[in-house]
Parts: sequence; structure tokens; C-alpha cells
Amino acid sequence: MERKLFTTLQGQNADDINNALSKQGFRRSQNVLYRPACTDCSACLSARIDVQKFQLSKSQRRILTRNSNLKRQSNSPWATEAQFDLFKSYLDSRHTNGGMTDMDVFEFAAMIEETPINTKVIEYKNEKNSLDAVCLTDIFDDGVSLVYSFFNTEISKKSLGTYVILDHIQLAKEKELPYVYLGYWVQGSKKMAYKAQFQGVEVFMNGKWVSFEKNYDYESESKLSQPASLSDQVVQISMPNSTHIMER
Repeated sequence: MERKLFTTLQGQNADDINNALSKQGFRRSQNVLYRPACTDCSACLSARIDVQKFQLSKSQRRILTRNSNLKRQSNSPWATEAQFDLFKSYLDSRHTNGGMTDMDVFEFAAMIEETPINTKVIEYKNEKNSLDAVCLTDIFDDGVSLVYSFFNTEISKKSLGTYVILDHIQLAKEKELPYVYLGYWVQGSKKMAYKAQFQGVEVFMNGKWVSFEKNYDYESESKLSQPASLSDQVVQISMPNSTHIMER
């Protein structure tokens, strides 16, 4: 049974709340911040890249070269027909059984546009001005966060998913921000394995960010460790002001 802690993002201090809770493993979905708080499991670990510790591998250098024709464009969070077409094509190819497969154009627009914080839509277009990749990106006071990305799966040799992360590392450098937030990572999940392939990865574990270790058995750790009670988890959350955290 999945359980989450969540709070709504609204009002003048929405950015402050988002900045504070994202540092504590929370993620945003439209105007809600959430973090897994399951009774008997703590396998979902928030992951981020320490930009200063990141170094390109040989394969990542090749990915940058293969995508040198792409141009990044940072836009206000506004949904377009071209984005939706690429999004549907991506889901049909990669996530046929996922929870987003039935999203219509209005739900897609809500995902893109319903944000009370500093959010950008990063588009990547080729030399023909065709859209190859898109990332919904939040800008924190200490980093950039890839909320959701999708891309043209018909050109799989270009490794566009990895390229988008590499370019966000460059974006963080340009903004002089120390971290790139990748969302949740679960050991053993093939769809999430790519997040552990970047040097400088950290995971939020037992209330703090720790350096990722490839040979560490996070799966066994999540089964052996007893998650803190819900009330204890709430008490331990540091908030910029008095905002109510609810159980779901």
C-alpha cells in the first residue's frame, strides 16, 4: 500500500516551500509536493547530481557529440501541440502500461502549465527546427530539477534521455547552481538504472544526502530498516513557515 506525505504549493511563499522540501527528498507534481512515506518500505530514494563532482565518461562525451546539432530553448511553461505529439509518441514507445498513457491534451497542458513556482519548458530542436526532446524543469535556489522529460524514441542511437540530463548539468553550471535533481531512484528498476550512471550522484537516505555507491545493497537496506513513524517523519521536516503536511 503506497503512502505519501504531501503539501500543496500556493501563495507567495510557494518557491520557499519548494526549495526547502526539495532538499528533503520531495518532488513536485503540478501544485503538489510529495514524498513516499510507506509503512514497510523505503526503497524510493530521491537522487541528485553534485555538479562539482561530475565528470564526463567517454560514452557521455560521444552522446554530446552525437547531439551537437541540437539547440536548447528555455520557454515559459506553456503547452504546445508539437510537445503533446512528441509526448504521446514517447509514451506509446516507452511506457505503454504507465499511468500517463490515457492523458488527453488538456491533462497534458495542466501538467505543463499548472506550476506556482519558477518553472521552464526546455525544448531541444534539430537543424530542421523539429522538436527532438522536451523537459519540464524547475529552477531551485540550489539547482535545477527535471520534473518530466520526453523525447523522440525513433532516434534511439542518440541517447536523448541521457543527453537531456547532460545538458541540464551544463545549465546548472551556467546558472552557478550546485545540483541537478533527477527524481526518485529504486535499485533493481531497469527504467531508473540510468540515474546511477552519472558521477557525483547522491541519494537522500535516512534524512540526509549521501554519495551513491554502486556496490551498496540499497534494496536490502530498505527492507531491513524500519521507516520512521508518520508523525516522526512530519516532525523531522524543516519548513520555511507553518504549512500543513497531510497523509495520503
